[in-house]
Amino acid sequence: MDFGIQDRTAVVTGGAGRIGSADCRTLAEEGANVVVLDVDADGAQEVADEIDETADGGEAMALECDLTDRQDVADSMDEVRDAFGGVDILVNNAAMVDARSRLADYDDDIWNRDVEINLTGTYNISAEVFPEMCDRGWGRVVNMSSMAGWYGGFGQISYSATKAAMIGVGRTMALEGAQSGVTSNVIAPNIVVGQWADMSPDELRENVDEYYARIAEATPMRHLGTEEDVANMVAYLCSEQASYVTGQIVGVTGGIDLFSF
Repeated sequence: MDFGIQDRTAVVTGGAGRIGSADCRTLAEEGANVVVLDVDADGAQEVADEIDETADGGEAMALECDLTDRQDVADSMDEVRDAFGGVDILVNNAAMVDARSRLADYDDDIWNRDVEINLTGTYNISAEVFPEMCDRGWGRVVNMSSMAGWYGGFGQISYSATKAAMIGVGRTMALEGAQSGVTSNVIAPNIVVGQWADMSPDELRENVDEYYARIAEATPMRHLGTEEDVANMVAYLCSEQASYVTGQIVGVTGGIDLFSF
C-alpha cells in the first residue's frame, strides 16, 4: 500500500534509539525524508547512514539536538527547513526510562530530569513545528506513550507520569489541528524485544530474560512484539489513509491491556 508520504519530511526525536530508529527506517521506506534527531550525534549518524545506504526511499539527515534547550531546538528546525523546506511529520519518541524505585525512595533529580526530557522536550519541539503544519494545512504528529502511561508502572513514577502526559499533549494537539488538516495520535506500546538491553535500570538488565518471559506470559499472544510492529503503526498514522484518524490512543500490545482470566 502506498501511504502517500513520499517526499514528506519527518522528524523523529530519539531517532538513534531502538524504536526511534525503526520509525526512521520505516518512514524512509515509505519515501519520506527523515531527520534522525537525537542527543547522541554518533548514533543518529549511524541510523542516517544506514538509511542512505539502502538508496530505496527518502533521504536521511542526522541532527544532534538537546530537546530541553529551546534555542537548540529552534536552530535545529531551521536546519531542517533549509534542507527540506519544513516539517510535515513529527514523531515524539525521545524519552528516558532508566529509573526504578518506590516513591518513598525516589530521586528528585531523576523526576526533574524525566519531566524535562520526556515532557518538556516534547513541548519544545511541538511548539516549534506544529503551528507551521497548521498554517500549511497538512501535518501528522505521533506521540509515543507507553503501557506505563496508560496504566501506571511500579517504581516508575516519573516515566509513568510523563508518558501519561503525552496522551494529554497528543489529544490537545488533535483538537487544535483538527480543522487545519493536522492529525495527532498517541501510541502506547507494550515492551518490545530487546528494549531493556540498553536503556533500563541495572536490575532489569541483569535479569532481562526473566522479565521478558514474565511479560510474554501475561500477554494474550504469549510473545513480545518488535520495534517494527510499533514503526508500522507510526507509518500508518502518518499516512494519507489515516487522515480521518486523530486524537486516538493506539495500543501496540499483543493484548496485554485486555482483561483475561
